[in-house]
Amino acid sequence: MRHFLLPGSIAFNGKTILLISLIIAGLMLRTAAQQPPAAYPKITGYVGILHPLVTYAKEQVPHYNFDGGYVVGMPTGINIWKSAKIGFSMEFVPTIRATNGTDKMSNFLFHPGALFGLGKGFTLATRAAFETSGRYGFTPVLNKIVKKGQHCGYFVALPVPVRFGNELPASVTIGFQFGITF
Repeated sequence: MRHFLLPGSIAFNGKTILLISLIIAGLMLRTAAQQPPAAYPKITGYVGILHPLVTYAKEQVPHYNFDGGYVVGMPTGINIWKSAKIGFSMEFVPTIRATNGTDKMSNFLFHPGALFGLGKGFTLATRAAFETSGRYGFTPVLNKIVKKGQHCGYFVALPVPVRFGNELPASVTIGFQFGITF
């Protein structure tokens, strides 16, 4: 059996060197596979597309998007997570309305609120709402990360805006949102 001498007169045979090499390689792979715990506070950003689907208001028939026009919003925001369970968010949503061959920015929404991490990729956002149209209210949003990459994640969300003011009846809208977070 062949032996190798290392400084200090320690002798190793080929099997011992192979075993030590495998142990070191295994430790290196295990260390590389472990992800460090997330450091808090953590700041994330996101951008998405919002489609209001249907709006209900007192003593009015439901109004559906695509029924006489099309409305789309582009929510953009910053989240500041204090921990995996709670955070703060600021969202800004310009809204575009297309009707009868013309389109225009019809509203701008400032949307601050609290975030609650529910686990398994779910988040509940509870937002206050202040619109340039003169409406105000609140919006609960249930959000789910559907695919998480190394540098970004893709999400879907169900916002339910409740609005008051501007001499209009109170309304509730059900929407669908998707986007990317980074």
